Amino acid sequence: MNSYVSPLSDRYASVEMRKIFSPHFKYSTWRKLWVALAEAEQELGLPITDEQIQQLCEQVDNIDFEAVEKYESELHHDVMAHIKAYGDLCPLAAPIIHLGSTSCYVTDNTDLIQIREAYRLIFPKLLNIIDQLAQFADRFAELPCLGFTHFQPAQLTTVGKRACMWLQDLVVDFHEMTHAASQLKFLGAKGATGTQASFYALFDNDVEKLDQLDHLIAKKMEFENLLTIAGQTYSRKQDILALSPLSSFASSVHKFATDIRLLSHLKEIQEGFGAKQVGSSAMPYKRNPMLSERLCALSRFIIASAENTYYTCATQWLERTLDDSANRRLVIPEIFLTTDALLNILQKVISSLTVNPEIIARRVKDELPFIATENIMMEAVKNGGNRQKMHERLRQHSIAVTNEGKQDELLQRLSEDPEFNLQDPEAYTDPSHYIGASSYQVKRFLKEEVDPILKTQSLTI
Repeated sequence: MNSYVSPLSDRYASVEMRKIFSPHFKYSTWRKLWVALAEAEQELGLPITDEQIQQLCEQVDNIDFEAVEKYESELHHDVMAHIKAYGDLCPLAAPIIHLGSTSCYVTDNTDLIQIREAYRLIFPKLLNIIDQLAQFADRFAELPCLGFTHFQPAQLTTVGKRACMWLQDLVVDFHEMTHAASQLKFLGAKGATGTQASFYALFDNDVEKLDQLDHLIAKKMEFENLLTIAGQTYSRKQDILALSPLSSFASSVHKFATDIRLLSHLKEIQEGFGAKQVGSSAMPYKRNPMLSERLCALSRFIIASAENTYYTCATQWLERTLDDSANRRLVIPEIFLTTDALLNILQKVISSLTVNPEIIARRVKDELPFIATENIMMEAVKNGGNRQKMHERLRQHSIAVTNEGKQDELLQRLSEDPEFNLQDPEAYTDPSHYIGASSYQVKRFLKEEVDPILKTQSLTI
């Protein structure tokens, strides 16, 4: 191979997502838009024949890329090159291709169609991931594990409760994505500066026909929402609204994958590892969280790329400027392809997660004496003790046993301290006494916030 190939094309993204952003999909969509324009103009009274439209329809998928490349080398204009190549295949229709339009009629409307189709591919994958993670959370709703703050031992939680923290972020992302996709607004046929002046002239200053033209084309391209105001392009604010949820999703994935990497180090929860998988070319014993690391890498790429949409929106001049074009050709496809890769990898990681209860229980046991101190303090205060005084005594005992390496003797020391007078130290060693309402929170969250999403039968976008 002597030329560069994006890793998103040959390594990470799915065939289905690659197809949406392929040259054939893009340029055949341009042609479908030209067909829709011709049909709408005919329906509104312009002298366009059935034969012309039939010829356009017949050649939608017959794209001669060599001819297009030749034209573009001469014209230095990609849309005009495609109009010429399309016209060569449709000699009867050549005079009316692109009638009244500017380039952004095909480029911007196609971008919106690609964004919509990409979201349609994303949603089932995200719902499947939410479902898998919900089952995982439910399965381990009551399994106590050590919680961490600052990556230092803290109170207990449960494996299922921790999974719900990941899941809650994905639920937020799902809602943000569905909202963004449902709010996409079609550009329609707005002309060179958004005034529809060319169509105004074509239809003898009949503004009602301008509205009808826009709505007919939008309907043909399966869009319900339509912009009333635009320049030559649709406002690049739409790109921000469409892509920001993907950046937010990437941050959720990064957080999840980072947690798995930390838990993998602790050997409490690990991603799947193939029977012949190699963790290191130098160290045969290594079992690196490779997929989780890849999730973090790709997530950072999305987060950084999505920032670009804000700059593009901010730097548009008046009715339009062309410095957005090359940028958007990269940003929009790459973000969606990378999001698709995240979904594919995330599904693999979640479906292969291995929980190690024995290791989790051992770590809980090691830290339980310290964790029990809060309950002991609460009990002492209920019996008339001074909370601040109890806190200080517990701090002194905890530091003492830590310095001596005798953490397992903490409860015994407290039982011998008259300030506490513990009658039964063993009563404080049951981990289930320290998980609070974790299992209840898991059940409630799954029932009230996750199940309704999973029951969604169809999404209208």
